[in-house]
Amino acid sequence: MSPRRLVVVGAGITGLAAAFEWRRRRPDDEIVVLEAGDRVGGKLHRVELAGHWYDTGPEAVLARVPEAVALVEALGWGDRLVAPATTQAAVVLPEGRFPLPAGTVLGVPASADGLDGILSPAGVARVRAEAELPPPAVDGDVAVGALLRGRLGDEVVDRLVEPLLGGVYAGRADELSLQATMPALFAHLPGSPSVLAAAAAARDAGTRSRGDADGPVFATVDQGIGALPAALVAAARAEVRLRTPAHGIRRTATGLEVSVGPVGTPEVLPADAVLVAVPAGKAARLLAGVAPGATAPLQGIPYASMAVVAMAFPAQQVDAGSGLLVPPVTGRLVKGVTVSSSKWPHLGGDALLVRSSVGRFRDESELQRTDEDLTAAVVADVADLLGLARPEPLETAVVRWGGGLPQYLVGHQARVDAVRAAVAEVPGLGIAGAAFRGVGVPACIRDAQHAVAALL
Repeated sequence: MSPRRLVVVGAGITGLAAAFEWRRRRPDDEIVVLEAGDRVGGKLHRVELAGHWYDTGPEAVLARVPEAVALVEALGWGDRLVAPATTQAAVVLPEGRFPLPAGTVLGVPASADGLDGILSPAGVARVRAEAELPPPAVDGDVAVGALLRGRLGDEVVDRLVEPLLGGVYAGRADELSLQATMPALFAHLPGSPSVLAAAAAARDAGTRSRGDADGPVFATVDQGIGALPAALVAAARAEVRLRTPAHGIRRTATGLEVSVGPVGTPEVLPADAVLVAVPAGKAARLLAGVAPGATAPLQGIPYASMAVVAMAFPAQQVDAGSGLLVPPVTGRLVKGVTVSSSKWPHLGGDALLVRSSVGRFRDESELQRTDEDLTAAVVADVADLLGLARPEPLETAVVRWGGGLPQYLVGHQARVDAVRAAVAEVPGLGIAGAAFRGVGVPACIRDAQHAVAALL
């Protein structure tokens, strides 16, 4: 086959993974990656903190699904993968701190065992009694909270599910789609006598599909997940154009054209294939002229903003395992605390390294603070939560993710299907990213690989 040109719009992990996959399949093609910002990587980002490279975006990948680990290995970095030293997390509640129960599906329990303390006696009794209710009747997609509050009670949602969904999506259980955020649970509900039984079936099916369930759940890279973007650019041998926004795509007699550069004097970039890998709102504007059927469903995917504060404290002992989950019922500013120097062996040493996040969908007022004010408030919250004897930080860094996390609201799968269908009608056009079928790094890589396979 004669050489072709692929244009990738967006230099986040999805776009760069797509460029890498295309190069692997088509070694002689031209690959151009357009990025409106001034760096590659998107949400994959790292800073120097107390002598370490420290992630302020994703700080780990799922190790029990293949895509991210396989990509790291394909880059020749298999020996740089690091497993956590501990994954023992706890949930902070008004009554105190409790170990996160094992065997849940994003906080949805499979039984009432191990819930004492996290739930009140009445809350535990409510969970135990769920098996006596009529089988759950779910007709299409519903909000996570709508199903679980009626079946298992408010405490399960507010104390278990909410902090986990808040950590993954910066979203709210009462708005997030059950089908999109908990697909395994959703798939096992039909025919199950209870939500507890469906959660147990989903948990067991996941264990079987993973094979070696004793391996680490998570992994990272010794120089940070934020080191992957530059490595992908090099391996893909792609031409990356920074500060080069794309404005539109149109069909031609021979393929596609992308309008790029300044609005007044745009450049027209011909392409045999175009892969759109930008957030949903930007994708809607970009596709309006070439795949108009994708515009409305893309506009129906809102985003939450958040901030991550990285902190280095003087070395000291803390009893918090890998970190703490902090649900809204506590009234705290932070959503969680990761004790990185305890969690990751390569980050141990002369300082206590901690990161914490702020911001939830529809509750982002705290993000209006200045960097200095926000950092000071987060440091105070974290020092109190961890009981630090030496609470004055040595270094801090704050990174803001405006519109950082897509919200999988009820009906999300239908919106995704509509986008895919509209894009598939245009030969040579593809779309992928966190807005569709998973916000984690492995899910973005998988979506990129599927999009490349479809285009080829």
